[in-house]
Amino acid sequence: MSTTTNLPYHLASKDFSTENKFTSQLSQKTILDLLNTKSSTSLHHLKQVHAVALRTGHFQDHYVSGCLQNNEPCKAICCYYKMMIAHARPNKFTYPTLFKACTAAEAAEEGVQVHAHVIKQGLSGDVHIRSAGIQMYGSFREVEGARRMLDEDGNSDVICFNAMIDGYLKCGEVEVAKGLFWSMEDKNVGSWNVMVSGMAKCGMIEEARELFNEMKEKNEISWSAMIDGYIKGGYYKEALEVFNVMQREEIRPRKFVLSSVLAACANLGALDQGRWIHAYVNNNSNSFDAVLGTALVDMYAKCGRLDMAWDVFEKMEKKEVFTWNAMICGLGMHGRAEDAIELFFKMQKQKFRPNGITLLGVLSACAHSGMVDEGLRIFNSMEEVYGIEPGMEHYGCVVDLLGRAGLLGEAEEVMYSMPMEPSAAVWGALLGACRKHGDVELGERVGKILLELEPQNSGRYALLSNIYARAGRWDDVANVRKLMKERGVKTSTGISMIDFDGVVHEFKMGDGSHAQMKNIYLMLKNMIKRLKMEGYSPNTSQVLFDIEEEEKEAELQYHSEKLAIAFGLINTKPGTTIHVVKNLRMCEDCHSAFKLISQVYVREIVVRDRARYHHFKTGTCSCKDFW
Repeated sequence: MSTTTNLPYHLASKDFSTENKFTSQLSQKTILDLLNTKSSTSLHHLKQVHAVALRTGHFQDHYVSGCLQNNEPCKAICCYYKMMIAHARPNKFTYPTLFKACTAAEAAEEGVQVHAHVIKQGLSGDVHIRSAGIQMYGSFREVEGARRMLDEDGNSDVICFNAMIDGYLKCGEVEVAKGLFWSMEDKNVGSWNVMVSGMAKCGMIEEARELFNEMKEKNEISWSAMIDGYIKGGYYKEALEVFNVMQREEIRPRKFVLSSVLAACANLGALDQGRWIHAYVNNNSNSFDAVLGTALVDMYAKCGRLDMAWDVFEKMEKKEVFTWNAMICGLGMHGRAEDAIELFFKMQKQKFRPNGITLLGVLSACAHSGMVDEGLRIFNSMEEVYGIEPGMEHYGCVVDLLGRAGLLGEAEEVMYSMPMEPSAAVWGALLGACRKHGDVELGERVGKILLELEPQNSGRYALLSNIYARAGRWDDVANVRKLMKERGVKTSTGISMIDFDGVVHEFKMGDGSHAQMKNIYLMLKNMIKRLKMEGYSPNTSQVLFDIEEEEKEAELQYHSEKLAIAFGLINTKPGTTIHVVKNLRMCEDCHSAFKLISQVYVREIVVRDRARYHHFKTGTCSCKDFW
């Protein structure tokens, strides 16, 4: 006699969906057994079990319905609709998943209807359903609806309160969130995590850190929230400092924390820290997933070690499109456009479909290497070959491509042919080309447009001033400076960083706080003297003051990247490659000086500025002065 546990074999040849009386008595466990045995190898049996699940009312269980887990929230909502038509009775397991589906699908109207069904079914007292509903309302920025759910019967638990606080913070209602948080009698670590994460996302990073420091109990999510908050706010050094404290407290980081820290290493050029994480992963697991592997590729590429990035990329067993994108963009940023294009076609041969980011990386590579024809060919094939409509950033790359090549008229034509209004970034690409090629008339026109689009962007004023200064129009330089003062625009300070023995050293012009500054100034003085003996002549055309030539030369001498190089020459062994990261664009004088330094001191120098990478070796640069 067959028992329910043997049903998969007893009913293997029967049509389950027609056994109305019998199948209505099947338990959830039995249906799961059916799914795990016969249905895993037979589409016919899978369809039969699906019908049984619908009829028995077990379909709503999240294990049976995989729509949401397969990133198909709309299908999950449609399945619920079919349940209603089939008169299948939902239970308390149905609605948390359904609220999440409405959130993922941004289906606000359907979410409100589901809430009404919850009330009708008498399930509004279930705290799991309630917390999911509050989260949904919060994601739709409907905090009033969320608060009604929270206060419905006075029986909300700490999870519901945490969801409500998260909703307030997402909507920018910080004070209300803080009030609710401090009014809670039974806070848990999740309550603190929500506050730390939310405050950081609202730009209140110092208050987030204060809360973090007050926490008596922290879990991995706490550390991750603080690290992510710093990274998203651009506080990369602080993110690494928190990670180092985490290590000292012997908290084992998981992969998503390591990915975040690698992003900080990439932005700081903290190669030693990034290599430590790579070694940590190798020592603690046999392999790494696509996300962590891609983070390593990106980190090595941005730290100037393209060879290591390629090694990680080649050894990755599982690659995703974003992995290929990271490697293609890395090659492009380093001026290896031909290699980037070759990899672009290789990914297609391996059945990976390029996306908009892929095309952006390839176009940027062409722009930085002067490959105008190839870049235009790829851009013109985007829709027809790849089914991708060019976006603002793609047009910006084409303007940059043409502008760098000196085709300013063609670049301007592209801008006026765009199907959307050019953004400030696109205008900025054209202004940069005007500076490079000395087109004062066009540069003045474009500069004035930019100053209206981005009145608080100091970089736009600096670029326009530079164009005027190179043309000797000092009155116009003074007028731009006066306009900045009237508008209260603060200039961005040039900062250069160099990673030495796992410590990131930071240099600013005029900042003498570094412990080795006396020796750095001495090295700098000797370095400039030696360079002049080899034919170096300071390029003072970019100094934005109408002052004596000697004063201009003195100002150029103390640029932050030169201070960083002097530090590197003092502290590293002869022949060691020096890596420098700068937050702004490298000036022409430093570019010329670094070419000569690489030759005179027999050093390879890698500089990452805001625009690209420069590899200096034996008196030349990888950009071939095309920057």
